[in-house]
Amino acid sequence: MDILSLVFYFLIIIPSAIIHEYAHGWMAFQLGDNTAKYAGRLTIDPRAHIDKWGTILMPLGLFLLTGGRFMFAYAKPVPYNPYNLKNQKWGPALVGLAGPFANLLLAICFGVMVRLFPNSLAAPFLVIIVISNISLMVFNLLPIPPLDGSKILYAVLPNSAYKLRAFLDKYGFVILLFFVFFLFDLLRPLIDGLVSLIVG
Repeated sequence: MDILSLVFYFLIIIPSAIIHEYAHGWMAFQLGDNTAKYAGRLTIDPRAHIDKWGTILMPLGLFLLTGGRFMFAYAKPVPYNPYNLKNQKWGPALVGLAGPFANLLLAICFGVMVRLFPNSLAAPFLVIIVISNISLMVFNLLPIPPLDGSKILYAVLPNSAYKLRAFLDKYGFVILLFFVFFLFDLLRPLIDGLVSLIVG
């Protein structure tokens, strides 16, 4: 990407992360938990979701440290009480899946616009919106705490795998940092493939 595209990517990934978090709260609400609603987080108002570190400083730092090769942002995690969910086993997994699914829907919506207006001046920027949302989706589905994929992993793990769960809970953030700086390029073919599939 050129510098203008990278700056646009930086600006787009923030609202994408906010919608991602809103989707978590919405799903928890649908499954019987009012925690996000009572906390004033069941809204897409950016003021309720922006986290100084995760939404601004971290993506800017990653942008500078990796020369634009990797950028990730997150909004304040929407609070929810898993014990309020109607389905105790799969409820947390559905809440976790809601965020990446919201990013997928956004990517598809803007991908449709690219297909309808492929030669427009806005098309390159619409593609960047697709890229940012697919990147968020794929990255968040990694089965590493605190990412959403870990909620799905925990739902399918047998009770006998408690040692693995304890290990991931304890060292997940370290594993995640290692992945970001040394293994993230492994996700590139999947991200590029999904983007190509969506925008044509």
